[in-house]
Amino acid sequence: MAVRVENKNNLTVCHVDGEININSSPDIKKAFDKLISKKVPKIVINLSRVTYVDSSGLATLVEILKNMRVYGGRMRLTNLSSKIKSLFEITKLEKLFEIMAEEADAIATFN
Repeated sequence: MAVRVENKNNLTVCHVDGEININSSPDIKKAFDKLISKKVPKIVINLSRVTYVDSSGLATLVEILKNMRVYGGRMRLTNLSSKIKSLFEITKLEKLFEIMAEEADAIATFN
């Protein structure tokens, strides 16, 4: 599991690789806690290279979103595989998260 952070159009874009599960969740949380401590206002998380998300991974993503909302930050998820998108739909989390099909669209429409 790896999180690569870059800036695009004054936004923070994070690319997550691998699985988001009970083993990788602490590392993912740590990576995002660094951004949250800087009060990064807008984050796009590209999940195109994520192959699996378990319940602890979902909880980690919810916690990141919750921590960002404390200071008015916003987060978007992009490039979810059909399997992972289905997981968000089954758990009704697609209503909580801003999910967009493509990273470029998420960046272009973030205001």
